[in-house]
Amino acid sequence: MQNVQGIGGFFFRAKDPDGLARWYQDHLGINPAPTSMEMAPWETGSGVTVFSPFAADTDYFAADKAFMLNFRVADLDAMVTQLRSADIEVSHESEMEGIGRFARIHDPEGNAIELWEPAL
Repeated sequence: MQNVQGIGGFFFRAKDPDGLARWYQDHLGINPAPTSMEMAPWETGSGVTVFSPFAADTDYFAADKAFMLNFRVADLDAMVTQLRSADIEVSHESEMEGIGRFARIHDPEGNAIELWEPAL
C-alpha cells in the first residue's frame, strides 16, 4: 500500500486572505504560498505530525470551527514571550506528561492555533 509522506498544504477560507497570510508570516514565521518561482515556500522541520479527527461535539476547540491548527515549536516559552510582546493573547497553557507542553492562540479571524513543544 502506498502512504502519503506528509502534509503538502493546508487550505482554508479567510475573510482577508492576504492580511491573514501576513499575520502568519509576521507572528509564526510561515511564508505565504508562493505566487512566483522567486518566492520561497514554507519548509517545515521533520518531526511528529498528529492527524486526529475529533468527535463532532468536542469541547477541545470552538464548536463553530471545523478544525484547529497545531504547530510544533522548539521553545514554547520563547514563542509565548514573542507572541505576548506582539499583544497576542496566549491561553490554555498546559503540559501532558510524555507528550509535551501546549499553549493556545487565535489568529485574527478567530481560528484556534495550538502550539506544541514535544517532550524530549
